[in-house]
Amino acid sequence: MSDPAQAKKDWLAHYAEMIGKWRGRRREDGEDAMQDTVLGMLERGVAAIYDPRAYMSRGTSNRLVSGYRHVNALEMTSLDALEGVEHRACAQAEDDVRLRQLADELGNALEDLPLKCRQVYIRCRLEGWTHTEIADEMCLSRSMVEKYMTRAVRHINERLQHHAPH
Repeated sequence: MSDPAQAKKDWLAHYAEMIGKWRGRRREDGEDAMQDTVLGMLERGVAAIYDPRAYMSRGTSNRLVSGYRHVNALEMTSLDALEGVEHRACAQAEDDVRLRQLADELGNALEDLPLKCRQVYIRCRLEGWTHTEIADEMCLSRSMVEKYMTRAVRHINERLQHHAPH
């Protein structure tokens, strides 16, 4: 491995060499990534970097990969450009009807539960109480609260299964 002092001295030569390679390939992205890496290196201080050549190579590579991922991951198409099959815009009235049906079925499912199961579910899921708070309030063990909650969740999941997206 080269001397760290020498590596700090010849980083600029390495920079010029890498820029020349990128220009030979006519790859503007590579040049931009290299420029960003060197700018970051200069802002942080070259003296703090053990091996500036390796830092420049790795930093440039990482920036190119990040840029590639960013471009490919964030390709977006406006909803107006999509065909009707690719997205479904529901009418507000239809959404309201579905929401009302779901709320009614949830209410019916809750009514079917034994009283304590229903109280535990409502306090936990709808009012935000912890299992310990429910146990203290209802004079139950925490374990019993968990059993009631499990029973209620299982019952509600079974009753509302047909509303889940498939």
